[in-house]
Amino acid sequence: MKKIFSLLLFSFVLCSAYAQKAYLCKDGSYTTVSIEEGMNIDLTAGYDSITFSKPQMGNDVYVVYNGTTATVTIPSQLADAVTCSSGTSSNVVLTNTNTTDEVSYIVSGSSSAGSLTINADYKMTVKLNGVSLTSTTGAAIDIQCGKRIDIVMGDGTTNTLADYAGGTQKACLTTKGHVELSGAGTLNVSGNCNHAIRSKEYFQVKKSVGAINILKAVNDAIHVGQYFQMNGGTITIDGNTLGDGIQVEYETDDNDVVVEDEENTASVIIKGGTINITVEGSEDTKGIKADGDVNISGGTITIYANSNGSRGIQLDGNMTVSEDDGTTAITITAAGKRCTLAEDAADPHRCMGIKVGDADLAFGGDLTVNGGTITVYNTGAKSKGIKVIGAYIVNGGTINAAVDYE
Repeated sequence: MKKIFSLLLFSFVLCSAYAQKAYLCKDGSYTTVSIEEGMNIDLTAGYDSITFSKPQMGNDVYVVYNGTTATVTIPSQLADAVTCSSGTSSNVVLTNTNTTDEVSYIVSGSSSAGSLTINADYKMTVKLNGVSLTSTTGAAIDIQCGKRIDIVMGDGTTNTLADYAGGTQKACLTTKGHVELSGAGTLNVSGNCNHAIRSKEYFQVKKSVGAINILKAVNDAIHVGQYFQMNGGTITIDGNTLGDGIQVEYETDDNDVVVEDEENTASVIIKGGTINITVEGSEDTKGIKADGDVNISGGTITIYANSNGSRGIQLDGNMTVSEDDGTTAITITAAGKRCTLAEDAADPHRCMGIKVGDADLAFGGDLTVNGGTITVYNTGAKSKGIKVIGAYIVNGGTINAAVDYE
């Protein structure tokens, strides 16, 4: 005889005051049912458990691309929160209304006409597990979420993203929130419309990162709000970048007003890893550009500033170089000449290794060297080594460059 277990409302009055749903767990996933008086649950259906609070289970959404189609697998426990409005199209659009549990999106496969858009209001993880996407509509990956976004490059995987040249997107890989990048894989990005990578808030590269290769950018290779921090890995930005290599600016609101936030420093923080940047695609470009401070305490940085008026590193605030987090080696070749752009005709500026501070601003402009090695090779006509608007303080380290300071 089939056994029937009856749940009567009066038998859990206190529970029902707080929980209006029951969760029936089976084979690693659960089904959500509304609690009703006299409801029956068939115990022969093979349920592992019956609970009245939402169980903590694997919240993994799988997106697998295959040419012009994509298969999206959403576990049953997320069915009431995560929806896919694109069907089997290779332009996948996911919306997550869950604001209590983190969801992971595991992305793989290949499409020459594909993209991924995620709309959410809660932190998430996006694992790139060997994916190749070339968008024919806009960004390759667009994450519309103002929270923390973990992007994990699967160990040993190669992930390649390219966006649509005729679009209006801000970047090939663009995010509304702040990004924490990890994983010992490789990420290749081509920004055919604007930036290659853009993060509205901070962008943090963790020690576990393998390699980030910016193959092309019509504007900046990596464009970040709040701050940029690199703890390890390798970033390579080649000469197909027409804007700056790494640019960090203050985050602003919709009215272009600077957001009041202790993390909104517009700073570059480098504690380790390897950075290789070549800026030569257009005049007046910078390898690393910060509206705030630059603090380098470890790592190997090689920059070729090959265009007219280009700078290897330029910042509006203060710059500090040390070896607090490891060996620090900064090598810049200033191979460009004077800038010839029309807007600089009255006061054309020179190609330069490092420029610290802005004479038009009332703050910042000091260079403090506590350790490490800084070398600037001036090969461009009338190029300069290092210019410091404020104080130049040397407590250690080695500086192989001519320094011009007040």
